[in-house]
Amino acid sequence: MGGKILIADDVATNRIVLKVKLASAFYETIQASSGRETLALARSTRPNLILLDVEMPDISGIDVCRRLKADPATCDIPVVMVTAFRDMDRKMAALEAGADEVFWKPLDEVVLLARLRSILRARETAEELWLRQGTARELGLAEPAAAFTRQSKVALVSNDRARRTSCLAELGAYLSDNLVAIEPEGALSDAAPEGAPDVFLIGSDLAASGAGLRLISELRSRAATRHSAICVMLPAGARDLAAMALDLGASDLIEAGADASEVALRLRIQCSRKYQADRLRDSLESRLRLAMVDPLTGLHNRRYAMAHLGRIAERATLSGQSFAVMILDLDRFKSINDTHGHAAGDAVLIEVAARLGEVLRPSDLLARIGGEEFLVVLPEADLARASTVAERLRRIIGETPVPLPHDGQAIPVTSSIGLAIGNAPTTAGLGVDELMHSADMALLYAKQDGRNQVIVGQHAA
Repeated sequence: MGGKILIADDVATNRIVLKVKLASAFYETIQASSGRETLALARSTRPNLILLDVEMPDISGIDVCRRLKADPATCDIPVVMVTAFRDMDRKMAALEAGADEVFWKPLDEVVLLARLRSILRARETAEELWLRQGTARELGLAEPAAAFTRQSKVALVSNDRARRTSCLAELGAYLSDNLVAIEPEGALSDAAPEGAPDVFLIGSDLAASGAGLRLISELRSRAATRHSAICVMLPAGARDLAAMALDLGASDLIEAGADASEVALRLRIQCSRKYQADRLRDSLESRLRLAMVDPLTGLHNRRYAMAHLGRIAERATLSGQSFAVMILDLDRFKSINDTHGHAAGDAVLIEVAARLGEVLRPSDLLARIGGEEFLVVLPEADLARASTVAERLRRIIGETPVPLPHDGQAIPVTSSIGLAIGNAPTTAGLGVDELMHSADMALLYAKQDGRNQVIVGQHAA
């Protein structure tokens, strides 16, 4: 996955050890030795995650975390805190300050790296939702923030009936949410997404037997529970189980025997994150589909695409990473309409859109911006990767003729692609309009030079 991690610890040896561990997992690291330096580097470098020691020399790590979460420039950066003291008050204070996780020293490398992967995956998903919400907001389509939150549904999953009953009673003293106790089979019942629990709390009896891991995998694979949060209670020292649970999709790990107040706090955090993600997802799906989607292909239309391209360019400027802009045009499309009729042309556009979608990632932008013209934008892509993807797109369109729905004929279709790279050394300072022009000119050269090829704009070469 990779990413940039800020290591904040006043002991140089600790920083070096963590740097070596993280470098072996292909993370880029930055180091800070004080609370003030941590706050400054977090603002200036925008790391993907902060690994913060609780005991800092000038400002306590918990206060640093609180300030990070209060600053709009850094509030979305995940914070994992580390402490040498097995003090539950410290741990609760860190979680209440906004820490995503708290680890005791000495750190278990396997569990640490698994937890970092889990947190970074969640952040990537949240960033994509917020990026798309920002695009909708600029277009006047986003709803105002809700003034209230709905009651969440939390399901306690265990084979131990007595444990389910006692857990309900303990958590009921701290949570006003809808708490239900179910057996594993009930967690996998075919419920509608709106009826599925917001958070599953899997008991330690299931985790220890391996049934918990299978349950996580099943919950993540089903549409009704794919976006539910999953918290897993694990016996102390179950490092391999912990790593596997996180990699399978667990949202949080809770040590078996943890105080009910800690369990309740972690569940509240997961409920809040689930609620915010659901709101963003629902708003985007309903509003963007009405105003921002091409009705023929189901892709984004030009209005949405240009606004979202602007957002991608802004994020690239902040992160220092390049991105790719492609304009793809179907060759001799007019002759398809003239020879076979407009219904055949529509069938070709629908099939091409589907083929393009098979190659691209969910975070990539794919839009129909003209009659037979498509826009593809790849965030965080350099020229080498973009060229490879462009060739794959060209091949997947041309390698199989498109079948017509009525007469059984199949029409051969090819495409030409113009490619430009934004925020690269040769394109620094170029705006979105200039990048679009560069890609458009490259497309024109591809057409003039024989079609069915990818041409890179001069600025990107």
